[in-house]
Amino acid sequence: MSGPLAWSHRTTEVGEAGLHQKRAATAAERAAIAEALDLISCEELEADYVIRALQAGHFRMTGKISARLTQACVVTLEPLAQRIEEEFDVDFLPADSLPDAGDAEVEVLSAPEIEPIAHGLIAAGRVIFETLSAALDPYPRKSGARFQWEDPAGAVATGPFAALKKLKDET
Repeated sequence: MSGPLAWSHRTTEVGEAGLHQKRAATAAERAAIAEALDLISCEELEADYVIRALQAGHFRMTGKISARLTQACVVTLEPLAQRIEEEFDVDFLPADSLPDAGDAEVEVLSAPEIEPIAHGLIAAGRVIFETLSAALDPYPRKSGARFQWEDPAGAVATGPFAALKKLKDET
C-alpha cells in the first residue's frame, strides 16, 4: 500500500468478533502526513477502530481519529495549533463487486462510503488519512488576523489594462 499511512489488514485477520486496533502514527509517518497535507507539523495521530465482517467478502470499519497538528495561518503565515477529533464509518467490498452508480443520480452525502478490497487487504491507513484530510480547516486563521493591503504610493500600473486606463484618462 502506498501513501503516508500504509496500515492495512488482511481480510483473513478479521475473526467473528471483529478486529479491534489502536494505532499511533510513528514520527516518520507523521512527517509524511505533514508533507502530504502541507502542514507545518503533525505532532500526534492516533486511531481507534474496529473491522467487522458483514457477509461474504464484505466488511465494515468504524472508529475515530485524534490528531494534534500545526497549520500556517492563511493571513499571517504564523503557526496555528489544531486539534482534530473525527469519526468514520466505511464499508469495504471486493473490487469486482463495487456498486456501479451508472447514470443514476446519487445523493453524495447520503450514500455510504465504500472502499475496494484490493489483493485481500483492507486499507485502514488510507481511510484514516482521508478522514484527517477532510477534517482539516482549509483556511486556518488566527484569531484577530486581518489582511490589510495598501497600494504603494506612486505605484505605476502595468499589464494589459494599464494601457486602456491611460487611454480612458486621456479622453
